[in-house]
Amino acid sequence: MSSLTQFDPLSLKVPTEIALKVDPEQFKALAIANRHLKLECTATGELIVNPPTGGESGYRNIKIAYFLVKWVEEQGGNGIPFDSSTGFQLPNGAIRSPDAAWIRAARWNTLTPIQRKSFVPLCPDFVIELRSSSDSRPQLQIKMQEYQANGTQLGWLIDPQSRQVVLYRFGQEPQVLENPTELQGEGVLPGFVLNVNRLWC
Repeated sequence: MSSLTQFDPLSLKVPTEIALKVDPEQFKALAIANRHLKLECTATGELIVNPPTGGESGYRNIKIAYFLVKWVEEQGGNGIPFDSSTGFQLPNGAIRSPDAAWIRAARWNTLTPIQRKSFVPLCPDFVIELRSSSDSRPQLQIKMQEYQANGTQLGWLIDPQSRQVVLYRFGQEPQVLENPTELQGEGVLPGFVLNVNRLWC
């Protein structure tokens, strides 16, 4: 078996002029039938098939989730954290799954029980995307810009390969940090600090 190398996610274009356009229910059926795949859907009708991550990325992902949940449990957090398997239906119609996300409790509490069980019909207030060795950085940047355009207040694109983090704040240009030691949740997640050094190793 060959090792993972960088490549763009497989994109399946769904023609808009015929009845194959995927709506949220059809996409949900596809996701259930293909649980071994991490599927996303763009606002323009493209299905995105993301490859499984390697061991290093899986380890980093679970550490990020741990630190986020720990902050919520110990400091209140006033919101709900989500892992990488959660699908969010954004206002533009795309269905995306960030590596980690957080939504303010006041917004989560507006959802019905049925809405909470399906793809979350909200754009997260906070998202993290962790670049693995098989991820295309330009594609992740497009994804982060989409979150930002749909209402995300703070986003972190963490790239262990270059030891860079790109900060996305609502209404602002992205900011690149070179080899930062920690990241602050700022006014969106007050008191949340991620020790980035623990992700590089």
